[in-house]
Amino acid sequence: MPSPAERLLIPGPAGSIEIDIHDSGEPRRGIALIAHPNPLQGGTKDNKVVTTLARALAGLGYVAVRPNFRGVGASEGRHDQGIGETDDLIAVAEYAKARFNTQILLLAGFSFGSFVQTRVAKRVDCERMVLVGPAVNRFAAETVPENTLVVHGELDDVVPLAAVLDWARPQNLPLVVVPGGEHFFHGRLNLLSQIVARWCA
Repeated sequence: MPSPAERLLIPGPAGSIEIDIHDSGEPRRGIALIAHPNPLQGGTKDNKVVTTLARALAGLGYVAVRPNFRGVGASEGRHDQGIGETDDLIAVAEYAKARFNTQILLLAGFSFGSFVQTRVAKRVDCERMVLVGPAVNRFAAETVPENTLVVHGELDDVVPLAAVLDWARPQNLPLVVVPGGEHFFHGRLNLLSQIVARWCA
């Protein structure tokens, strides 16, 4: 990471929310709020795709914020199928915007985290979105703004590429497909970081 993480607890709708913050200091481009995969399958803020996104976005000057969803780590509450998790992310976004005195917000998510971020984007203004391996075959992902980057692995066996194309097609939403990539981008995290950095530069 460009800077050591600050780990803290902030108030949330279901109790405390554990977050890591990477702040490279002035000048700051805004807040990058990054959501992790499904906690019922072991997803946490320390997932390698999530930390790769945080590293890339912090390197571009964003304050990268990685919360644990409710019931994960030190975050209080119970898993809520993305409904309460949406409220939690909005609470984290409001905290970060107030603390760092900016209204510029980038939403990013991986798998289940992408689904939750599509819900968040319906309720807050975001500069852009980055969705990686969106779990559109498992959760009813919302339509997304035009300024959305979707990155998917060609060989993803958790969320088949065809399912993401079916979701994206009615929105005329382009995808970046990583050849040979699977759901967790093993061996291709550097490429994922480069794609995000080029798009957000």
